[in-house]
Order: sequence, then structure tokens, then C-alpha cells
Amino acid sequence: MIVFLLKRLGVSALLLFVVSFMTFLLVSLSPGDVAYTLLGAYATPEQLAAVRETLHLDQPVLVQYANWLGAALSGDFGSSLITGQPVMDAVGSRIEPTISLLALTVVVAGAAGLVLGVVGALKGGIAARSVDALGLVGVAVPGFLVGLLLIVVFAVDLRWFPFGGYAPLSQGVGEWVAVLVLPVIALAIGSIGLVAKQVRASMVDAMGSEFVRTFTANGFARGSIVYKHALRTASVPVLAVMGVTLVGLLGGSVLIEQVFGIPGIGGLAVQSTIQKDLPVVQGVAVVYTLIIVVVNLGLDVVFALVNPKVSVR
Repeated sequence: MIVFLLKRLGVSALLLFVVSFMTFLLVSLSPGDVAYTLLGAYATPEQLAAVRETLHLDQPVLVQYANWLGAALSGDFGSSLITGQPVMDAVGSRIEPTISLLALTVVVAGAAGLVLGVVGALKGGIAARSVDALGLVGVAVPGFLVGLLLIVVFAVDLRWFPFGGYAPLSQGVGEWVAVLVLPVIALAIGSIGLVAKQVRASMVDAMGSEFVRTFTANGFARGSIVYKHALRTASVPVLAVMGVTLVGLLGGSVLIEQVFGIPGIGGLAVQSTIQKDLPVVQGVAVVYTLIIVVVNLGLDVVFALVNPKVSVR
């Protein structure tokens, strides 16, 4: 297990390097000029050139990246080119809303998808077709559109939930949950269908396997067979889907945060990209990548615990 974790950490470090380099390169080559943003439309070419030199933006892109990487490896991610705020402070002040949104969405999508998938597999017929239909609808309907409909119905018309914004967990669990109910539903709607469809397919395969038939022939209780044996066998591909789903949720959370006015990392990423604030964009990219790395590493460990046949060597 230790060797396996070390290998995964090595791959993760390489992934962080590739993501940071590609992010730096793409933002550097995109249209826009930080010096123009800082000085405004009436700045002279000499003034613009002076600001670029001060910010070291006149250097080749590879030299800029090498300087950033060297500082980042020592724990210094720099400061915002626009506000001067340290990058980690800017990202850290917005990480709680994003993590809260993602964590609750994963829980809701996983729990709801698991229940619907198991019911669809055991009942068959209309239940199974309904699960498949839910999966298609969830993929076809954009999350931000669902979010707008939820706001109109439940926030504006019925006034059951707040319109948007974010309440820190420190202010109370009730307020924290209330402001996240609608955005979590909007973000989770697509993932619920995908998870349910995968659970149903995996459960159908597990229930038709030889070991289930053997347990049934020997008089084991159906509940024990389903929830203790079949569901555990079916959980490995489901966990794999959850890992892939998280990547989609990270992308979807950017739009959902904008729709509901949640001050998360997604809004910071959009704003910094428009302003070509490279240090902040880099910090956001590193944080997003770390989230994916940690989750996938955790899922790999869970795979090995749930299914001993999964090799960790």
C-alpha cells in the first residue's frame, strides 16, 4: 500500500506541473493586458511598458513560468497583480463556499443516485426505465438553467429559500444549509442520473452473478444478499464514476456560483482570467488540481478496501 501511495503521489506531482504550465501558457497567450487594466485607456505606451517591466511581464513566457515555479516550490505563490493581495489569501478566503458546495453535492448525488439505482435494479420495469430517463434528462439539461428555474420558483415565488449568497458554517448549520439547498440541487441534478444509471447497471450484473445465485439457493435472506454482497461488488464501478463526476462538478460549480452569487473559487477564477491576473489564476488552478488529486487518491484507497481484488502494488 505504501509503494502504491508513493507512485500515486509521484503521478500527482507530475499532474500538478503539467496543469500549472498549461494554465500559465494559455493565460499568457490569451488576449488582454494587465498593464492596460491597471492604468486605463488613457495610458501612454511608455507608461504601459514601464508597468510591464515592473511586473516582469516583458520577459519570455518560459522565464516567467520558471520564476513562478521556483517561488511556488518554496511556498510563495506570489500576489495578485491587480490588488496586491497574496494569492493564497485570495484563494483561501473563497475556498469554504466552494468546498461546501462540492461536498454537499457529492453527498446528495451519491446518496440519491445509490437509492434510485438500487430500486431500479431490484424493481425493473418502469423503475428501471425511469432511472435511465433521469440520466438522460440530467445530462441534457444544463445545471445553470435548473438553477435559474429553482430561483424563480423557490426563492422568488414561494420564498422558501434565500435568493443566493453564502452563509459561513460558523454562523450556524441552519443558515449554511438553507443557502446551499438550491445550488446543490442545481449542481447535483445531472450527477444523480449518471450515478443512478451506473448503480442500476452494476447491481443488475451483480444480482445475476454466480455467487448471488449460490447464496439464494442456500437460503440466505434477500436483504443480506443485496446490501451486504451484491451492493459491495457493484460499488467499485460506482466509485469510479463518482471520481469522474467530481471533475464535472468542479467545472459546473463555476457557473452555479455565478448564478447564485456564491463567493467561491469559481468566481475568482473567472474574474482573474478576464483581468489576466496570472498569479491568482495559477493559484486557483493548483487548488482545483489538488482537490481532484486528493479525491482520486482517496477513491483508490477505498477501491482497495472495498474490493480486495484491486491491486495496489
